Amino acid sequence: MRRKRITSLVLSVCLIVGSAVQGGAATTQEKISNAKAQQQANQSSLQQTQEKIQELESKKGESETYLADLNTQLNDLRSSLEKLQNDYDAKQEELTQLQSDLEDAKADEAQQYEAMKLRIRYMYENSASNYMNLLFESGSISDFLNQAENISQMSKYDRDMLDTYKETKEAIQTKEEQVAQEKEDIMALQQESADKQAAVEELVEATYQQIREYQEDIQSQQTAENDLLTKISSQEDAINDLLRQAKEEEAAARLAAQQAAAEKAAQEAAAKEAAEKKAAEEAAAKKAAQQKAAQQAASATEKKQNTTSTSTTTSKSDSSTTDTTIDTSKGKYLGRFKLTAYCSCSICCGKWSGGGTASGTTPTPGRTIAMAGVPFGTKLSINGQIYTVEDRGTAYGHVDIFMGSHSEALSFGMRYADVYQVS
Repeated sequence: MRRKRITSLVLSVCLIVGSAVQGGAATTQEKISNAKAQQQANQSSLQQTQEKIQELESKKGESETYLADLNTQLNDLRSSLEKLQNDYDAKQEELTQLQSDLEDAKADEAQQYEAMKLRIRYMYENSASNYMNLLFESGSISDFLNQAENISQMSKYDRDMLDTYKETKEAIQTKEEQVAQEKEDIMALQQESADKQAAVEELVEATYQQIREYQEDIQSQQTAENDLLTKISSQEDAINDLLRQAKEEEAAARLAAQQAAAEKAAQEAAAKEAAEKKAAEEAAAKKAAQQKAAQQAASATEKKQNTTSTSTTTSKSDSSTTDTTIDTSKGKYLGRFKLTAYCSCSICCGKWSGGGTASGTTPTPGRTIAMAGVPFGTKLSINGQIYTVEDRGTAYGHVDIFMGSHSEALSFGMRYADVYQVS
């Protein structure tokens, strides 16, 4: 449920080791110090690796944002090129149509011109007879004038048509030149857009390559991070084993000291009793000698002999030492452990707040404790209360007791107590 920082583990190690007795644990303490130094070095490397990963992730994110912008630009350029291509195709079709219209106009112009020449030549070659025929054939001067007007109108029509075809041809030529210029302009825009697209595509490829390099670096750093985490975890287990060994040595030393103190007290009591008994015997012998001398000096006639009684006082005292609190009837004595308390709030548990324990159980006040170095389910007797190890977060020798509220955890503070493992 709650995973405290490994740094707290190291600090706990220092506190616990500092409370160990001198005795035979010196070598174990030296091993713990060496393991702690190695773990701190790995923690420093881990922190640097994690900072490097964060830096690479940040740079990768920036490159991905830049890549998204480039892709947007590339899509816009592709759309622009597609539109320009459509415009170019339309202009090409328009130019083709204009060229076709121009050819048709030229053909019409030529045809009209030839027809007009034939009519003019015919009229001029036959003008005298035509007019005479019109005069003789006309029923009146009015008919003659009407026929003459018709001929004049035909000539005017030919001239007008010729002028129209000329204007049409000129308009088509002008339009053709305009469309050709627009086509060239479109081609220039196409080339410009194509150049921009090529430049953006180069940037896209370079950015893709940069992102791939960042990703490879991140994976490399993550591999290093996992290796360091594995080493730190292994060192944590090793430190807990050493702490357990130091506590076992401490407990054995305390038990031996208590047994030696008890034996010494028994020996001192026996010696004192023997000395008191010897002194009482010597006093009784001395008093008997004095009485015997008094009896010899007394009058022979004195028949009644006073008997002397001796009183021997024997006192026994239980010698107590300063370390008589270990009671092996409570279970296997593990040592004097540091006690703290925690609850399921975010202050105590961070992102694991409100969840289950590391062993998967529901934390329960009066039952759940957290400590590394022993299997889940281990029963520990602390101040007469039986607890079960169901969580992690502290090193061996540092017991964290689960409370129902944060105020209770704060009120508990930090304490020390003898801890027994219950079978």
